Amino acid sequence: MSSQSSLYGEIREQHRKMKDMSPKGKLEYFWYYYKIHTFAVIGVLALAGMFIYQLATNKDPAFYGVLISSDTYITDQQTWDVDFAEYAGIDTDENSVVFDTSFIFTSNNFTDYSMSSLEKLVAMASAGMIDVIVADTATFEKLARSEFYLDLETALPPETLEKFRDCFYYTDAAAFDSDGDDTFVPLDEMPNPDEYIIDHHDASSMEKPVLVGISLPEESKIINAGCYEYLKVNNTTYQGYPSEAVFGIPATTEHLDTIIKFLDFLMEE
Repeated sequence: MSSQSSLYGEIREQHRKMKDMSPKGKLEYFWYYYKIHTFAVIGVLALAGMFIYQLATNKDPAFYGVLISSDTYITDQQTWDVDFAEYAGIDTDENSVVFDTSFIFTSNNFTDYSMSSLEKLVAMASAGMIDVIVADTATFEKLARSEFYLDLETALPPETLEKFRDCFYYTDAAAFDSDGDDTFVPLDEMPNPDEYIIDHHDASSMEKPVLVGISLPEESKIINAGCYEYLKVNNTTYQGYPSEAVFGIPATTEHLDTIIKFLDFLMEE
């Protein structure tokens, strides 16, 4: 059998498996094989959507934060958009400040809505629309494996890093670095990284640690308000450790100076 016929056979086999998969299985398949960069086309569509949105609102976005799977009842009661605009000196007559809580994507609830949330998130990030993401550990790490975030060691100034040194969150780039390895692996033979035991606060335990996040401390506004209290109440864990709310900066942001102010704002009493 030719290599081309063999490839077609593998493709047909994967399509057959996908047809009978649960929503969770389809989502896991997506993370293993396609990752963030495959959504470049969707990013183009998001650019068009952003252009239309800006025309309709007539405001340039100064800051767009996404809180994934937060307690929306609590989060939506906050006035962070107004308070942060005032703190950062943002003119809300000309610019918008947004905290978006519409994204629902958790490791224990794979649904069609989760899939659509993921596609929307990736499209908006590809278009440079999102400045900050806060998510539970499982969701945050899945995005980190797709090289979604900036390396905070190079993105943030030393004085900002020092404030959060005890809260650093690392991902191991070696775990998803597949350079030079194009070997096809059947889905049912792929290792499941969600089942590994990993301490994301311990860089020394990793082959290629990258500082991609900050586990928000108790005194931060988001945690203090109780937006992710359900993680503690439900004793939620991921990769052998308690789940946390983790902050990260998408690699496509254009508002790094404003994001640094936002980190200061989060810790202001």
